[in-house]
Amino acid sequence: MLDLKALLDQNHCPSLALTEKHINPAMAKVLRIIGYDIRFVRGQGPYLYDDKGTQYLDCLGGYAVFNLGRNHPVVRDALKQAMDLDLPNLIKMGTPTLSGVLARELIAIAPSPTLDTVFFTNSGAEGIETAIKYARAATGRTRILHAKKSFHGLTCGALAINGNDEFKEGFGPMLGDCDAVPYGDVAALERELAKKDVAAFIVEPIQGKGVNIPPEDYLPSVARLCKQLGSLYVADEVQTGFGRTGKMWACQNWVSPADDPDILVCAKALSGGYVPVGAVLSKRWVHDKVFSSLDRCVVHSTTFGQNELAMAAGLATLHVLREERIVERAASMGRLLVEKLSQMVGKYELVKEVRGKGLMVAVEFHEPRGLMLKTQWKIIHKLDPSLFPQAILMPLLTDHHILAQTAGHHLDVIKLIPPLVLSEADVDHIADAFDKVVASCSRVSGPMWEVGKRLGGQALKRQFATAEQT
Repeated sequence: MLDLKALLDQNHCPSLALTEKHINPAMAKVLRIIGYDIRFVRGQGPYLYDDKGTQYLDCLGGYAVFNLGRNHPVVRDALKQAMDLDLPNLIKMGTPTLSGVLARELIAIAPSPTLDTVFFTNSGAEGIETAIKYARAATGRTRILHAKKSFHGLTCGALAINGNDEFKEGFGPMLGDCDAVPYGDVAALERELAKKDVAAFIVEPIQGKGVNIPPEDYLPSVARLCKQLGSLYVADEVQTGFGRTGKMWACQNWVSPADDPDILVCAKALSGGYVPVGAVLSKRWVHDKVFSSLDRCVVHSTTFGQNELAMAAGLATLHVLREERIVERAASMGRLLVEKLSQMVGKYELVKEVRGKGLMVAVEFHEPRGLMLKTQWKIIHKLDPSLFPQAILMPLLTDHHILAQTAGHHLDVIKLIPPLVLSEADVDHIADAFDKVVASCSRVSGPMWEVGKRLGGQALKRQFATAEQT
């Protein structure tokens, strides 16, 4: 029998050695440089624990996978039950029950009853690939629109509609016939849709990169224009779904069932943090255009879709969301967190804005007015436009044991997407820690100066290396 605990104990030190040797040496180096090379050994709810027993508050949440927190007992028990039942997994030419039940449950909570068919995937990116194929088959058009600064995944099709060019560099030509319009700009979208060659407009209700929140009339206008001009409206709810924004679906913050998307893509939190799973919800007529005849019944498929453990994890996740009122909790804790963090605006020159919906929150910084701080700000940004947030993130981790992330490349924005099971005490801890760190950064000899010294040398080395290669 495999002794997993013994295997972990034998390979725990040094913590990054195997990652550095076999998986991602560059990532291992980054983690060491910024002080994130911590050996976490346990997770529970919104907390992580290192090998010294120190508790950390997780505001990264596995990129919004852990809406229920880590190792939720209901999800774990459901998986144990599934394994004990010796289920006939992945028959393919058979009639799986759990996937049918999960599909029915997802349709029941969809933003509109017209989203009444489900295709199961393994990830959000795979769901986006599905949506691209569905849209082209359903409309007979090939062109795909997306929003600037969007993020829809890193597979080739999804990458073609990624609004962040740094992810595309070095990978050659992308999928053709894909164009971007400014996020939130209804007029620009209408101009492109009016050409009547667009299969779909794929959009995040709230953009993950930057936590950009749309104008109030944006998504209703998207739904109306797509319907009017014959394009599909695809809502990418991979990160925002399952309560993240204080609603089951982020699009429900602005639209009624009459403004529903034609396709909705979800994943991440549906897994319960255990087994990868995603789902594409679509209108029946769209589905019928794809699977249009008996000989096309498997024209789009995926090997591990509908696997029993993933379906069990999904069913358990929906049960917990419902029974523990997780969505409502995200709404109330999110309001409290934004309210408390917003007290820094006006108090500190560095803080520009705090924004968010539910527990998808951003703290944005900008150039201060004071001469000395402004000088430090400019030096850091000249060394590396992505450097400043580390002056906040590093002391948040080392001094206050809060794990968080920057909201994207070259953005002075810190993003908080913690598990939705935060307590008021957790919210107070986050707000207090931010206040202390920003206060310290506002001193001339504070973390901004220290981070500039520590990481600036690395930035200069990269610049010199690049210069030598050109």
